[in-house]
Amino acid sequence: MVGSLLGTEVQRVEDPELLRGRGTYVGNLDIAGVLHLGFVRSPMAHALITGIDVAAAAAAPGVVAAFAAADLDVPIPPAFGGFNPLCARPPLATDRVRFVGEPVAVIVGESAAAVADAIELVDVDYEPLTVVADPEQALHPAAEQQFPELGSNVAGGFRDPAGADVLADAEVVVRARIENQRVAVVPLEGNAIAVEPGGPDQDYDVTVHVSTQMPHGLRDGVAEAFGWEPQRVRVISPHVGGGFGGKAGVVSEHAVAIAAALRLGRPVRWVETRSENMQGMPHGRAQVQFAELGLRRDGTITGLRCRVIGDCGAYAGFGGSLALSSTRMMAQGVYRIPKISYDGVAALTNTTPVGAFRGAGRPEAAAMLERMMDLAAAELDLDPVVLRRKNFLAPESFPYKTLLGATYDSGDYALPFDEALRLADYEALRAEQARRIEAGEKVLLGIGTSAYVEITGGGAGEYAEVEVHENGARIKVGTSAHGQGHATSFAMIVSDTLGIPLESVEFVQSDTAEVPRGGGTGGSRSLQIAGSAVQEAGGLVLRKAKELAAARLEASVDDIELTDGGELGVAGVPSATIAWAELARAAAEDGDRLAANIDFAPGGATFPFGAHVSVVEVDVETGYVRPLRHVAVDDCGRIINPMLVRGQQHGGAAQGIAQALWEQVTFDAEGNPETGTLADYTIPSAADLPSFEVTNTETPSPLNPLGAKGIGESATVGSTPAVQNAVVDAVKHLGVRHIDMPTTPEKVWQAIQRGAAATYWQEPPAAFADLPARDETTPEDAEEAVV
Repeated sequence: MVGSLLGTEVQRVEDPELLRGRGTYVGNLDIAGVLHLGFVRSPMAHALITGIDVAAAAAAPGVVAAFAAADLDVPIPPAFGGFNPLCARPPLATDRVRFVGEPVAVIVGESAAAVADAIELVDVDYEPLTVVADPEQALHPAAEQQFPELGSNVAGGFRDPAGADVLADAEVVVRARIENQRVAVVPLEGNAIAVEPGGPDQDYDVTVHVSTQMPHGLRDGVAEAFGWEPQRVRVISPHVGGGFGGKAGVVSEHAVAIAAALRLGRPVRWVETRSENMQGMPHGRAQVQFAELGLRRDGTITGLRCRVIGDCGAYAGFGGSLALSSTRMMAQGVYRIPKISYDGVAALTNTTPVGAFRGAGRPEAAAMLERMMDLAAAELDLDPVVLRRKNFLAPESFPYKTLLGATYDSGDYALPFDEALRLADYEALRAEQARRIEAGEKVLLGIGTSAYVEITGGGAGEYAEVEVHENGARIKVGTSAHGQGHATSFAMIVSDTLGIPLESVEFVQSDTAEVPRGGGTGGSRSLQIAGSAVQEAGGLVLRKAKELAAARLEASVDDIELTDGGELGVAGVPSATIAWAELARAAAEDGDRLAANIDFAPGGATFPFGAHVSVVEVDVETGYVRPLRHVAVDDCGRIINPMLVRGQQHGGAAQGIAQALWEQVTFDAEGNPETGTLADYTIPSAADLPSFEVTNTETPSPLNPLGAKGIGESATVGSTPAVQNAVVDAVKHLGVRHIDMPTTPEKVWQAIQRGAAATYWQEPPAAFADLPARDETTPEDAEEAVV
């Protein structure tokens, strides 16, 4: 064939169904006789439960059943990313509650309205306990303990023996306490599940329709919890209205819904409300970082010391452990740093559990390091661009093994950095900034830069099957799309490999009865791993087809090739061709399918990188920040479809900018959510954001046949520190050196008032000194579980 489809702009094939209102979500599935679930949730952040009375609710009109934990046998499902089994979370609270919104009882009724009314009739007696809502306070020896059997609120942690020694030969040390604030995931569709009970005489013991990123992982978790063989559980994910890391694993409400369906022998459905989603879906980020960067006076980095607290929330949420894994793994970033000491601790608090959110540990690392680079530049009176360039890892050093155990596959960090500065016209921006300051204007200009590297893919491989039939081709993959464009990109690969028109390629995913295994979606893994599996499976189909064609065209297999017309033919003999449909029929006549499947295992994790430039205006009288421009140059290896890549860059940048400027989940001292609705939690609209200026460099990965790296989270990693740096940059001439995110008008105004008198450092909690020393022989596993 002439040319390649890969690397070209192809419109998304999955959009027409959604645009025409034909999307199928859990909430609009037509299931005969389905019952509705509603949860009684704790209004208290920490309390003993001394009694639960569901009798009045059970007797209410339209109610079929009401259950507390003692009334319904719900097994504890395996925790997604759980790292301390002593902090296991019961699906319904038993003896105590540990955060506001924790499910205490479940109501099952014929209608959602009947359930909502009955929830008000459940009587729960609570004995209040002292609340600890702040992770730093939770580490104090006298703090109320979430799990008294642990002896503290430390769910896990370690310290590096080197400690302060890594800064010993520094001529200058900059220090800062940095908050990477807690944020909400806020997918358009919250959690949702519909359960159809089966039985021994049916194909499945249970069929679960669920909004999830990882159908096979959820199937295996359900099977483990309820004691079934995995093949006895069918999990189907219809359209999913966003995941962003928040829809991974079996959550408590899933387990309760399955148990209720089994008990009642009827299908049940639960669709999370927005307020439930804000309180119950695991939040993201939530780190407090104590960072110290050592340098020579010429700007050469000599060492980095990090002590990082990950807020678990209640029950040792997965997100707390990210401070010990992904954030640590990526703390070196794009720079030559000869010595690093990293201590991490996961703290339990009386707040919503923390989980994965777009980037899951990597944005936190980049935000910490890039803030320290700007602080160092200010201390040394250097342009932050000059300081970064001076310390970049050189392209000839790849593959590069970092001090923290990551092996960067390929990179040229100056390439996107220089391109981003060129596109932004950095020198002209600096001149305009100086002009405004000289003129005494009140609305000043800030220019922020960031350079980042992140980790994607890795871990286990992925399943794919490609089949050619009389009407085209069918792809089955173990990943699970929820907006990324899998159907388009995988069809492009098959079309490019087999010459079958894109519109004739069917895409099957997210049904464990149709796709036998799969890792789902997380860690920006889908194209590089599942796409490689699709390509290799397609190659096997092509080889099989060539053998069939050779036999029918009476030619050597080596002489069979794809023609420009999308058929197989004999090289040099234009009239000797055979269509795919005929080959599919030939395979069927032989009692076979023209199909192949494969489990592709990558050569390791890949490391996308890039650079962002943010331009903001700051009103020094009010502290108001307005983003003007955002330039992103992200390198995700080989690009298959530039349009899909741009979409990921736009979405990632929007979420990253939102963290820098607006979003934050907060609790009061009693653990009550202060941002429990979208009236209180500020997410931006399109009108709040500038038009993004995005482009790419391409540095292929040697670890998969496509040469691809992840792109789904990269712009989130790069955008946040660029914007935060830009806000500080606008007012640095007033003595401001740091403003924690979100950089709200109030925070900016206060920082301006304090000016050079502000302090940005305090000693970390003493608990760091009591952590066990990290065993340097412990194998790194962050590359094996990127989420």
